[in-house]
This record gives sequence, structure tokens and C-alpha cells, in this order.
Amino acid sequence: MVNFASEGPLSFQTQRLNIGRYTLDDDQRLYSAARESIPEVGKFLPWCHPDYTIDDSRSWLQTIIPGWHDKQSYAFAITDKDTGEFIGGCVLNAIDENPIANLGYWIRSSEANKGYATEATRGLLIFGFLQLKYIRIEILVSTKNLASQKVAINANATLEGTLRNRLLLHGENHDALLYSVVPDDIIMS
Repeated sequence: MVNFASEGPLSFQTQRLNIGRYTLDDDQRLYSAARESIPEVGKFLPWCHPDYTIDDSRSWLQTIIPGWHDKQSYAFAITDKDTGEFIGGCVLNAIDENPIANLGYWIRSSEANKGYATEATRGLLIFGFLQLKYIRIEILVSTKNLASQKVAINANATLEGTLRNRLLLHGENHDALLYSVVPDDIIMS
């Protein structure tokens, strides 16, 4: 179940997680989680590379602000509801005017395999459909990223097909699986 915070679309909660808009003060937490996760996450997310610095965190946090104002991208920090520990991030990016969005997620390595990505994804799907009024949300995953495929499946996404050479990751072409979710696919309570 998702509980939307009184401040509206800036944050919401799931059973174990707070999912809230990043702030500029998240720079150190983001940096630490990214550095820890380079061996696993870096394979599939080009921003998470061996030379990642605190300045990369600060720069990225600055770049996401216009997305919120333009209603084109909603990036969230995922934190533990009880401890406040930074767990990872998730995002909805508008694809076009239909309205359709892309959903992305990542979890720091020390918190992987605990169901957090699936829980955050389910919450973000509900947020996207109820708050942002999207009619379709897509999840694009490298065919080599088995963990993210599992999250998409566990979030009740439908596999629509394989897109050849859809992703370029660290100079290597990857085929990608396209998953989709529409409002009727999830329980909206």
C-alpha cells in the first residue's frame, strides 16, 4: 500500500520505504551509495563509473531540478522508513505527450536482494498512475541485467519484446527487453 504525503507529489511511502524528491543535501549519501555499487550497478548505468566523484553527485542533483519544474522527470531517493538510510533511487521520465513514462531504479549493493527495488517500483507505478495520470509506464532493461528483469516481472510488468541494439552501455551495444504496465495491471488501492 502506498501512502501519499500531505505535500503531494514530492514524496510518498510504501510499507518499508520513504520515496522522496532528492535534495541538494543528498550529495554525500548518493556519492557513497554509488561508489559502493560500481561493480554491480555500473555495468548497466553509465553514470555509475569507476571515476565517479562527489562532484558528479552534486552536478546530477542540480540537473534534475528543472525536470520537476517542467513535469518531465521525477527523480526520487529511496530511504528506509525507520532508519532513514539511503537505499537507492528511482525515476519516472516522461517519454511523450500521450502521457507515457519510462521507469528506472537502482539499489545500492549492500541493500540488494531485499525486495526494495520491487517495492519502490510498485509504489512508483501507483504514483505515476494516480498522481501524474500516466496511461502507460515502460521499463527498459538490458537483456544482460537479470536482477532488473526480475524486478520488472515482480512488479507485474508485461514483457512486450526484445529491442535489438537499444542500449549503448560503456561503448557496448545491448539488446533490451521492453516491459510495460498500464493502470489495469496493478491494484490501485
